[in-house]
Amino acid sequence: MGLSVTTTNVSAPALIAASSASRSLGRPLYHHHRSSVSVSPPPILSSRICKLNFKISLPSFMKNAVCRVSGSQVKVEDGIDDESCELVNGIELSIGEGADTIDAYLFKAVKNNNGTGILLLSDVLGFQESSTKDFAYRIACNGYNVLVPDLFRGNPWVKHQPKDMFQQWLATQDPQRVAQDIDMAAKWLVDEFIAAGVTEKLGIVGFCYGGGRVIDVLAKDQGAHFGTGVSFYGTRINPSAAADVKVPVLLISGNNDPLCPVNLFKDIEKSIGKGSRLLVFEGRGHAFAHRPESPEDDEDAEQAFTVVRSWLQERLAVNN
Repeated sequence: MGLSVTTTNVSAPALIAASSASRSLGRPLYHHHRSSVSVSPPPILSSRICKLNFKISLPSFMKNAVCRVSGSQVKVEDGIDDESCELVNGIELSIGEGADTIDAYLFKAVKNNNGTGILLLSDVLGFQESSTKDFAYRIACNGYNVLVPDLFRGNPWVKHQPKDMFQQWLATQDPQRVAQDIDMAAKWLVDEFIAAGVTEKLGIVGFCYGGGRVIDVLAKDQGAHFGTGVSFYGTRINPSAAADVKVPVLLISGNNDPLCPVNLFKDIEKSIGKGSRLLVFEGRGHAFAHRPESPEDDEDAEQAFTVVRSWLQERLAVNN
C-alpha cells in the first residue's frame, strides 16, 4: 500500500499529510468499495441526490455548438453535504451538428471559479459511468470547468460483459472517429475559455482508454492550447507520440496493473521530459484511483487526487 515507486521527490508520508488536509474541503474519501454501483443507467452512484443549479448563463454555447441544457438531477456519492453540493453546476450538452453531434457533461465551479477548462476523457465504461462523473465533480469543486464528452457515441463497454467480447466491441469504435470527437470537444473548450479570453491554457485528464488518448491529444496539440495533462493508467498508448508532447504530463499507475507496464511509463516519462512525472503506487491495480475497490485503494486514490490537484493548480490555475 502507498506510493512506493516515483520519479519525483514527493514522499508517501507527505502525500498522506496533504491528503488529510484536503478533507477540509468538505469532499469525503471515495469509499466506493462500500457502495453498489450500477453502470447501465445514466444517473450516477447511490441514492443520494445532489441538486445542482442548472440556471446559469450560456452566453456563447449556441455560437459554437448545438446545445441542450438538461434540468435533470445529477447524483453523486453518499455523504455530500448541501453546501458542498451547491459549489458545482451540472449541465448536459450536445456539441456539434447532425451526425457529428456528441453528448457531454459540463461541471462548472460556482464559487471561486478560476476560469480554467479541463477536458476529462473517460475509460471504456463511458462518460455516464458513476466514477467518471464523480471524479469530474471533484475536479470542478476545486475551481475548474470540466467537460466530459461521450467518446463512444452512446455505445460504451458494459461492465460484466464476457471479456472475450471486448475486442469485438472495441472494433466498433473507430480510432479516427474517436479522435475527431475529442478534437471537437477540445475545440469547444478552446472557443468557450481561450478564445473568450477567460483562460490562456486548458488541461486534460484521462483514465485507462482515455488516459492513452491524453498522450495523443497533447502530441497533436503541440502546446498550442493545453498546458498540461494527467494520464491515469493510460492504455493503448503510442510510445512514439510521446516525443511530440510539448507540455509536462503527470503519469499515475499501480505496479500491480497488467494493462500498464511500469517500464513503458518510465520510457514515456523520459521521452516527454519537460518536467513530467511518473507516480507508481505499490500493490495497486488498474483503475484504483477513480474506481477503488478496497480501503487500501481508497487511501491511495485520495493521495493520487491530492497530487493531481496540486499539479493542475501549479501548472494551470496559477499561470492562468
